[in-house]
Amino acid sequence: VRVVAGSLGALRTSGLEAPFVGRDRDLRLIKELFHASAEESKAALVSVTGIAGIGKSRLSWEFEKYVDGLAEDSLWHRGRCLSYGEGVAYWALVDMVKMRCRIAEEEDTGTASAKLRSTLEAFVPDEKERAWIEPRLAHLLALDTGVAGDQENIFSAWRTFFERLSERHPVVMVFEDMQWADAGMLDFVEYLLEWSRSHRIFILALARPDIHEKRPGWGAGKRSFSSMYLEPLSPQAMTELLAGLVPGLPDELRDQILDRAQGVPLYAVETVRMLLDRGLLVREGAIYSPTGPIDSLEVPETLHALIAARLDGLAPDERRIVQDAAVLGKTFFKGGLARVSGSAEGEVEALLSSLLRKEVLSLQADPRSPERGQYGFLQDLMRKVAYDTLSKKERKAKHLAAAAFIEESWTGEDEEIVEVVANHYLSAYEAAPDAEDAESIRTTARERLVVAGERAASLAAPAEAQRYFEQALALTDDPAARASFLERAGGLAWQARRPGQAEAHYKEAIETFQGAGLAHSAARVSAALSEVDWASGGLIDEAVDRMEAAFEVLNKEEPDADLATLAAELGRLHYFKGEIEIAAERVDFALGIAEGLGIPETISQALNTKGLVATARARPEEGIALLGHALKVALEGDRTTAALRAYYNLAELSYGRDRYADAIDLHGRALDLAERAGNMLWQQLISEAMPYPLFMAGRWDEALERAGDISSWDWTGEMSGSLAVLPTICVNRGLDKGLAKMVELSAEYEGSTDVQRAGGRAVVMAVIHSSEGDHASAFAQAEAAIKFGLTTGADSPIVRIAFAAAVDAAFAVNDLDKVESVLAAFGGLRRGEVWPSLKALGERTNARLAAVTDDPEAAEGGFTRAVALFREIGMPYWLGAALTEFGEWLTSVGRADEAGPMLAEAREIFERLDAKPWLARLRVPH
Repeated sequence: VRVVAGSLGALRTSGLEAPFVGRDRDLRLIKELFHASAEESKAALVSVTGIAGIGKSRLSWEFEKYVDGLAEDSLWHRGRCLSYGEGVAYWALVDMVKMRCRIAEEEDTGTASAKLRSTLEAFVPDEKERAWIEPRLAHLLALDTGVAGDQENIFSAWRTFFERLSERHPVVMVFEDMQWADAGMLDFVEYLLEWSRSHRIFILALARPDIHEKRPGWGAGKRSFSSMYLEPLSPQAMTELLAGLVPGLPDELRDQILDRAQGVPLYAVETVRMLLDRGLLVREGAIYSPTGPIDSLEVPETLHALIAARLDGLAPDERRIVQDAAVLGKTFFKGGLARVSGSAEGEVEALLSSLLRKEVLSLQADPRSPERGQYGFLQDLMRKVAYDTLSKKERKAKHLAAAAFIEESWTGEDEEIVEVVANHYLSAYEAAPDAEDAESIRTTARERLVVAGERAASLAAPAEAQRYFEQALALTDDPAARASFLERAGGLAWQARRPGQAEAHYKEAIETFQGAGLAHSAARVSAALSEVDWASGGLIDEAVDRMEAAFEVLNKEEPDADLATLAAELGRLHYFKGEIEIAAERVDFALGIAEGLGIPETISQALNTKGLVATARARPEEGIALLGHALKVALEGDRTTAALRAYYNLAELSYGRDRYADAIDLHGRALDLAERAGNMLWQQLISEAMPYPLFMAGRWDEALERAGDISSWDWTGEMSGSLAVLPTICVNRGLDKGLAKMVELSAEYEGSTDVQRAGGRAVVMAVIHSSEGDHASAFAQAEAAIKFGLTTGADSPIVRIAFAAAVDAAFAVNDLDKVESVLAAFGGLRRGEVWPSLKALGERTNARLAAVTDDPEAAEGGFTRAVALFREIGMPYWLGAALTEFGEWLTSVGRADEAGPMLAEAREIFERLDAKPWLARLRVPH
């Protein structure tokens, strides 16, 4: 579980260790945050940033010793990010999982798989959950190829593994060199902090300031995130450090070192190491003393120069082997170094022993580490300086040797190291692009980059995968290959939420495919570009036109998955445009192909839209049945996104039928799935939808809680239901900032041909105009919203609010003709389309008409029926409104004694809802 207390010292190579000075406050803060995480059962992340040599590693080492000495066990994990290219996908996480499972890097697949299974059995008690986690962790470790199309479940499986560990003991995860982390790794760390917030997971991230260039705002706005920047040590601390290392250092030389060091402890330590290299210091116990006068030593001005001086001071064979090791990376095996250097292992081992003594290198001795037995640079700066001294010709030869060694000797699946191999080939080609064998190296590099891209994509690291395909693109002149790489890079950019890059890649891919005479492929990419246009810019007309053109091209060839997917998406967009019959044709066409080919994702999505089409055709029970089966297909096929869409639409149909408890339950199940899968987009979409049923059920505080801080909303855009109800809450509670935000959020829907978005905008403006006393404008907007809502069915979330807003606006100006026109708009609905809430709103409206036109029998009957229906359905807001209007009418006809209980109940409802205008109205004597 952990290293036995007091044994950590044996895991470090003995050698020069500076006193730990000047960082006590930082270490104390890390300890406090760690204990808070463990005691309060919450995830926490501490990001420690600072320049090279400032003391980040030493700080984490002191923290590790502290944790190791605690009475309670902790599960310690350490992983480092590689510096190849812009990072290797999840390498640090691979290190951590291997450490927990005790899997060595050279472990064969069978043994490693058995160790993984044994670890899961020890920490994950639920058999089904183990079966779900194991293939996804195995894919991370490259022990198998993973589950096809499973990227949306990858993060959740990895997260669940660490959560189960934390249920046994507090978990510590130390990420080294986070400035080299791939985007996927950074995403996962932030995701883990967000989604595992109630688990004892403590993350310590060590990085140089460069991390803020790669991820601006790293950690900003995240709960339980603490940032710590390591400033240079004070002159007093630096003096104490040097005195602890070399008590007899002459004052003049000490002052010169302190002046040049500028508070960077590594500078002081490396200066002492340089003195040791030159035989000017001798070790006496734990102290180093001068062997004689060293006043004349010239101290280099910068740390870089100091490292270069140390490198120059090595023997020629030692310097050569350090340069060879620099090609392999920060850590390496002895065999790999022998291959790159062209020397025998015995010769290499003797040189490595000397470099260990001189503290240029270290040897990993931690039995928990997958890198046990590997050598590594004590400072990455030494590796960089050594690498920079190699000529391009030398770099090429050594990178090729490194790639060959890795490919020949690796016992695991190739995918685990393919990114490293690809970077070696790429570096070899870039070192000599005009050499005779350059084309062969270029081809090999391209092939490895494509494999690396596919592996990164399969691990839900789209940004890294995009980069690999872009690099492969630069290594080919073949039009078909270029277009294929552009298409792949465009799709990955879209997954990485980079719409501008996705659009640019897709457009170039279309042009390149067309130039190569590949019309089918060009049409496929054109359809993908349409999705970007619609989802990122709301350009639904342009998207549909481009998709239809692509459909015509693909439909001339043998039906395939491309055509089925396109037809299903076309059906969805035509539905959003209100073109119900065309939508029906396209989804039926999609199902005809998808069922024959057995494509669960497309089958579920097409059935989903088909259910919506059925509802728009006034066949809601058929729609519910289709959506229910769409959900079943998605869940059985482990297609999370399709399942979440089905949950979402089923919930909407439920509250469209006034089944608000059912809708809230469906939303809750959907949120659970979104959280388990880590699907933040759908988690946000569902959270945006939940205010509607919560509003109708009278749970306004929960509706606002789901919406979050109204004044700072940054929503996805799929929010017609919330747009319909939240303005009413804002008006009733006097939330002016919220109203202003609703106007801002819905402004982009002005003039949209997407009926849901246009209807949402119209409802917002109707409620706002009404609150401002502009009843004519309120009626016009509400009337438009009714029209938009009825296009997709009378159960649209827009319809009820728009109905009530239109009627209220018409009564406000005593325009009974407009009231009649609203009723007439619903007069053509069949009995099965008139849900209880619509019937109740109609009864309430007719009662108000009767009251104004002096028809007491009709007024009393209408109010009585409306109150009964609103009460039965469980819609307190409109129940309170109907009770108020009924009570006011009874009072006006001399029946105040009957009105009293009604008005009292209304007052109680509006007090609970905090509906201020209604409470003010009820305080007026009648």
